[in-house]
Amino acid sequence: MSSPAPVLAAGAVCWREAADGRVEIVLVHRPRHRDVSLPKGKVDPGETLPQTAVREIAEETGLSIALGVPLGDVRYRLPGGRRKVVHYWAAEVEPMAIANSTFAANDEIEELRWVTLDVARAELSYPHDVEIVDRFAALHAAGDARSFALIALRHGKALPPGDWDGPDSTRPLMQRGLTQAAGIAAGIAAFRPARLVSSPAERCLRTIAPTARLTGLDVVEEPRISQDDWRPEGRRVAKVVRTRLARGVTAVLCSHGPVLPQIVQAVAAATDPIPGGSRRRALERAASLSVGEYAVLHVSAAHPDAGILAIEVHSPSE
Repeated sequence: MSSPAPVLAAGAVCWREAADGRVEIVLVHRPRHRDVSLPKGKVDPGETLPQTAVREIAEETGLSIALGVPLGDVRYRLPGGRRKVVHYWAAEVEPMAIANSTFAANDEIEELRWVTLDVARAELSYPHDVEIVDRFAALHAAGDARSFALIALRHGKALPPGDWDGPDSTRPLMQRGLTQAAGIAAGIAAFRPARLVSSPAERCLRTIAPTARLTGLDVVEEPRISQDDWRPEGRRVAKVVRTRLARGVTAVLCSHGPVLPQIVQAVAAATDPIPGGSRRRALERAASLSVGEYAVLHVSAAHPDAGILAIEVHSPSE
């Protein structure tokens, strides 16, 4: 008999820089568990992990956050033996979000505290939470806690070319593609993009439309990342990527299977021209997205030419 699937959860190291320059993070006291932990919670049906992290932080702390660099996961056994996997991200909390926090003590979270990293290490109830704090501390010590991302998004499942009589650029999404587009919107929004850029092809515009509605952002059509404009040398795509990197804000580039490897390679060439083995495999995965998937390539705001900080790939909730 196969073992049951692990319980999936997501959370964040919510951090700020205090007036004296010290870094502080949020801890929560849970009276039912009689512990002090990092804020997190279980994935709800139909959610993706980034979506869960943002929702759980809002529910447990009243803070509105944007996800930054992923800090990995922790794995442990629940009472009864079932496995649990918790994924974490770094998330800088803006002063306005703190001022607008809706947190009030309740049966689940009795107290929320901002503490220094050393205090957090001493007060956290579980060694695996301390491990996550240590990962964040290393990121901050390197000057890379503040980051932005380029999100490479492949359009959802489209009508096959043989079933469409019109120009390829007008080929629509199938119902599955529309479902995929709806399923990725909240996950992409969790990284709080400032710009949405898309191939003018109908299947790309339809894929990014739910994200545009959720974020309130307009979609900028960019022919240079369309399949019709694809060229094997990729210079036009690289120029688009360099422009987005120079802006230093999180942006989504919605494109096609043949173009996405050029987008990913352009980010690598501009930030990390000779990636190591594990990074090379992650880049290959990001460049080979299935329909409806997206890759998040995190770049340091302070050191944008010092290499990609992290790469994560997410699939739609269908």
